[in-house]
Amino acid sequence: MQEVTILKTAPALTFSLSGEIDSKNAEEFYAVVLAAYEENKGDVVFDCEGLTFIDSTTLGTFVKFMKHVRSDGYGMKLTKLQPRLKKLFVICALDTIMEIE
Repeated sequence: MQEVTILKTAPALTFSLSGEIDSKNAEEFYAVVLAAYEENKGDVVFDCEGLTFIDSTTLGTFVKFMKHVRSDGYGMKLTKLQPRLKKLFVICALDTIMEIE
């Protein structure tokens, strides 16, 4: 189960993520963040401090969302990823195409 909370809308739309995002709920996750983004277009930050699990579907969902945000001329950043989750982004070389703190 995952929880997505909007922390703030300016200067960047900032989401707090917690729990697990995987193939069972990745579509729901995408729909929630996309709807919030469409109402508050701008740069996006994902605070991943509470995120405990992701899978390859989730990685693809982040890439899909990043492409949407970039097509509008904005940026996306992931912050506070747990080391084992950050490792997945590095292994897949996603750290070379998206900003990860």
